[in-house]
Amino acid sequence: MASILSKKQEKEHYARIADIGCVVCQLQGHGFSPCEIHHIRTGVGLAQKSHWSKALGLCHAHHRTGGYGTAIHAGVKAFEAMIGMSEVELLKKQLELLNET
Repeated sequence: MASILSKKQEKEHYARIADIGCVVCQLQGHGFSPCEIHHIRTGVGLAQKSHWSKALGLCHAHHRTGGYGTAIHAGVKAFEAMIGMSEVELLKKQLELLNET
């Protein structure tokens, strides 16, 4: 039963993230852009995915196709320098947008 409830909460959380779109685009004043789910890597081992509650909504450019300095998967440190905050800080901003703080 707990597993079913957790799956339902996960799907609802992802739907809420999708409703606000890319958190980086929102913070940069670009408004809504469709997003993909990115599981933050901070605090997890290699090849492990963080808990669903630690997922960010990022557009395809900020997630994987924007290249070095724009896409998080092209270089985390360059991405964090470009946006001026860490993945964890970005997660906090997203939670504020979701009114979950």
